Amino acid sequence: MSPGLIALIAVAIVTILVLSRAVRIVPQARAGIVERLGRYQRTLNPGLNLLIPIVDRLLPLIDLREQVVSFPPQAVITSDNVGVSIDTVVYYRVIDSRAVTYEVAQPIQAIEQLTVTTLRNLIGGLDLEQALTSRDEINDQLRTALDEATGPWGIRIGRVELKAIDPPPSIQEAMEKQMRAERDKRAMILQAQGSRESAILTAEGEKQSSILQAEGSREAAILNAQGDKAAEVLRAEGEAKAIDSVFDALRSGEVNEEMLSYLYLEMLPQLAHGDSNKIFVIPSEFNQALARLSDAVPRREA
Repeated sequence: MSPGLIALIAVAIVTILVLSRAVRIVPQARAGIVERLGRYQRTLNPGLNLLIPIVDRLLPLIDLREQVVSFPPQAVITSDNVGVSIDTVVYYRVIDSRAVTYEVAQPIQAIEQLTVTTLRNLIGGLDLEQALTSRDEINDQLRTALDEATGPWGIRIGRVELKAIDPPPSIQEAMEKQMRAERDKRAMILQAQGSRESAILTAEGEKQSSILQAEGSREAAILNAQGDKAAEVLRAEGEAKAIDSVFDALRSGEVNEEMLSYLYLEMLPQLAHGDSNKIFVIPSEFNQALARLSDAVPRREA
C-alpha cells in the first residue's frame, strides 16, 4: 500500500471522527449544556445540533421530565417532646438547565438536606396529634419552602408527600388503647341512644293505641246511643200509629165499650212493666172492664 493511500485513509478517519463529534442529536425532553473553551456557550434544544470540534464540549444531557426521589426516614421531635420518624417523597422538575448545572453541585443531596431541615422546623412547632392530623398542611408548607429555596437552582418542586409518620412503639400502644377506649365509648353511646329511641317509640305506640281504643269506644258508644235513640223513635212512632189507629176507629164508630175494655186490659201489663215500678196497684176500673168483657163473650148453655 502506497504512503499516499495510507495518508488518505488517515485523513478520512479523522474527518469522520471530527464530524461525529460536531453533529449531536438531543432527544425530546432533554437539554445539553455546551462549553466553549471551558465557558458556558449555549444550551442545546431537542433535535440536530452542530458543534465546533475540539473547541466545544457537550456536558451530560439533563432530563427535563418530572422526577421523583424518596428520602430515608428522618428523626424529628414534636413540640411535646415526642420523637417521630418521617420519610418524604419529593417530585421535582428541572426548568433551567444552566442554573442546575452551575448554581448547585449536587441537586439531589441539596434537596434532601433542605427537606430535612425544613421538616424539622415545621414539626417542631406542632404536637404529636397535630402532626398526625395535619399532613396536608405540612405537605403544602414544605413544598412552598422547598420551591422558594430551589428556584435559584433551576428546579421547581411540584409535590411533597409525607409517606409515613411513625411514633415510638410505646406511643403507638398508648394511641391504640385510646382509640379502643373511644370506640367502646361511642358504642356505649350508640347503644344508649338506641335504647332511648326504642323506649320513646314504644311509649308513642302505646299512646297511639290508647288513643285509638278510646276513639273506638267513643264511636261505639255514639253508635249504640244512636241505635237506642232510633229504636225509641221507631217504638214511639209505632205506638203513635197504634194510637192514631185507635182514634180513627173511635171516630168511625168501629170500637165499642167491649173493645176499649179489652185494650185497657191489654195495656195494664205494659203500665206495670218498668224499673221504677216497685209496687203495682190494680185500678178499680179493672173490674168494670173485666165485667164488660165477660158480658161480651157469649155464654154456653148448660
